[in-house]
Amino acid sequence: MILQSVIDIAEICARKGVQNIVLSPGSRCAPLVLAFARHPQLRVRTVSDERSAAFIGLGIAQQTQKPVVLVCTSGTAAYNYAPAVAEAFYQHIPLLVLTADRPPEWVDQLDGQTIKQSHIYGGHVKRSLDFPVETHHADSQWHATRLINEALNETVAFPEGPVHINIPLREPFYPEEGESFTYSSDVKIIEELPSSAQMSQDTLAALQAELKNFNRILVVAGQGRKDQALQETVQNFCRATGAIFVTDTISNQQAEGATINYHDVFLAAKSAKTEPTLQPDLLITFHKSLISKNLKLYLRGQQSMQHWHVQPAGQVADTFQALTRIIRAEPKAFFQQINSTELNTQVAPVFANAWFELNAQGKSVLERFQENSPFSEFKACHQVLRNLPANSLLHLANSMSVRYANLIGVSELENVEVMANRGTSGIDGSTSTAVGAALSTDKLVILLTGDMAFLYDRNALWHNYLPKNLRIVVLNNHGGGIFRMIEGPRSQPELRPFFETDQRQTAQKTAEDMGLAYLKVIDAKALATALPAFFDLTAGPQLLEVETSSPENYEVFAAYRAAVQDKIGLSSS
Repeated sequence: MILQSVIDIAEICARKGVQNIVLSPGSRCAPLVLAFARHPQLRVRTVSDERSAAFIGLGIAQQTQKPVVLVCTSGTAAYNYAPAVAEAFYQHIPLLVLTADRPPEWVDQLDGQTIKQSHIYGGHVKRSLDFPVETHHADSQWHATRLINEALNETVAFPEGPVHINIPLREPFYPEEGESFTYSSDVKIIEELPSSAQMSQDTLAALQAELKNFNRILVVAGQGRKDQALQETVQNFCRATGAIFVTDTISNQQAEGATINYHDVFLAAKSAKTEPTLQPDLLITFHKSLISKNLKLYLRGQQSMQHWHVQPAGQVADTFQALTRIIRAEPKAFFQQINSTELNTQVAPVFANAWFELNAQGKSVLERFQENSPFSEFKACHQVLRNLPANSLLHLANSMSVRYANLIGVSELENVEVMANRGTSGIDGSTSTAVGAALSTDKLVILLTGDMAFLYDRNALWHNYLPKNLRIVVLNNHGGGIFRMIEGPRSQPELRPFFETDQRQTAQKTAEDMGLAYLKVIDAKALATALPAFFDLTAGPQLLEVETSSPENYEVFAAYRAAVQDKIGLSSS
């Protein structure tokens, strides 16, 4: 007889708004599989590779902004969830991770598929809970129900994130023939209402008064979802004060002419790094991580500035080694409140003019270089990003893909939202995450990835749910080309065999095996010809491989870097 408390896990999830379950097959997890698979209100998908399954679940949760439940069997299956769990933790994505386990008395007794699963994810989950082994007593049933409620509430409490429940299960795993299998109609549901995310009037008044002391204010947005209302309220603050708004590609806050989008270009120039008119005296940040190393290094060098970070709850990172104030508020509420009365602050015009002048130079240098440069993966990325369909979703794999995209930028006029696994910045689940997103939207989902990231995550496509709206662009330089761009490994004799990890595979066989239409291009003309059909939303899933040479990519990028050093500089300097 399967425990009723295990069956009711699915019922609690459904009543609390969970819609998507991603499970991986196994025997020990059979009671959980049956409970979820038979529930009429839940969408259940099976993905055999636990690592891919977890990233697909992450992609679904990232897109829907609702908890996704992961279910796996005992043993090393649980460890394969770890990369996605860590990514979800740092990217604040709600996952409920359910790992089936042997009863505790069998741990360390050389029984099959048995490892130490309790608290297996360490500090990379918000909470780690152990489900009761027996729930025959009324108190144990209450305990089990309470744990599931608490776990789901915790996944969506700010900052959202993964919660792990380890569930020891005894045999029998399957109901006997004729045995009833029903969900409890009176299962207990515990709801948690959100707290206020606004500042008190005293705090607001103090901050508004303090703003008068600054005349070089820089606002920087980290990784976040597209939010038009937030963008407008930050821009209202900038218009009222003369502050400058800097936006990475993954911030999804770019506004042509109103925000600084090409900082990753011009802050690479020595002349910009030492330009005194650029230096802020107050930095205001919100949301998560930045891509731009140039921006991070630049701000870490501004040790005389104050740094306010706006975040309603949770641990705050001191990314720029300058943190002076944590403001507990939602960013949108903070800027709305701070704008609510007349602000007497006015940023020095020379500060604003310097940022916008260099931003214009950065864009000009980038576009002119792309127009005149030979074909490379950098140019290919430019072609792809300048031809994205409106209202599409762009996923960026880590390594060079996300860096190229941050330099090139995405036009906000096309209403493209940009996503990337920048919580841990690993290559291991980029494709799986994009697949999860494509399963959760009718929009075209475009993944821009390198060959190493794509080959590493091929099992993202090994299932029965290949989305028709998925498009994958693979930049194949036959190795980890990013290491040729970095001074350290580039100068070592071991570069090619041990850092770039030379490989001669293409994506063709994977595309054919997994059911994606395949096309390879090797020059700009062929790429331009291919893109319209590739971006056609009515076509099925497609993979476009752009084959380039790693040494030639380096030569082109080195020429770009030289152009930045030569062309960037304030006219008044």
